[in-house]
Amino acid sequence: MTDQLRFPIGQYEAPAKPDAGIIAAWIDDIARLPQQVRAAVQEADATQLDTPYRPGGWTMRQVVHHMADSHMNSFIRFKLALTEEVPVIKPYREERWAELPDTRQAPVALSLALLDALHERWVLLLRGLSDEELAREFRHPDSGIIRLDQNIGLYAWHGRHHLAHIRLITG
Repeated sequence: MTDQLRFPIGQYEAPAKPDAGIIAAWIDDIARLPQQVRAAVQEADATQLDTPYRPGGWTMRQVVHHMADSHMNSFIRFKLALTEEVPVIKPYREERWAELPDTRQAPVALSLALLDALHERWVLLLRGLSDEELAREFRHPDSGIIRLDQNIGLYAWHGRHHLAHIRLITG
């Protein structure tokens, strides 16, 4: 497997200290993602929905549901970091979630609707954060301390990353 299939837009590289312009652009990426995903899967047929984007990779259906799962987890992590002092978050086993019946079989329309509502709330939250709030942190048991401003960049990349996976199938 080539890295081009696994990481079609490249791996995430966080800037040391993102400035307000970078953060605003990341939030715009997060805001646009639901419509971009909807457009990318709009014409997909049942075969394409159940086609992996690479050998051994997830299907388009799994990718769409994974984005909803992952972004829900991230939204909760933001709220925890904003309301608690450096909370330890609970990681989840995304590879196992991707094998559950709802992820393998549910219509993508369910996660598209979820992404629409979730991203609308998330973007409202993100655009309202002060510099002090953007500097708040949570502790990931595997990754260590993560600042919210850095996590915005990670999730802007995450959405673009999986959108590129979908486009590998739809062309």
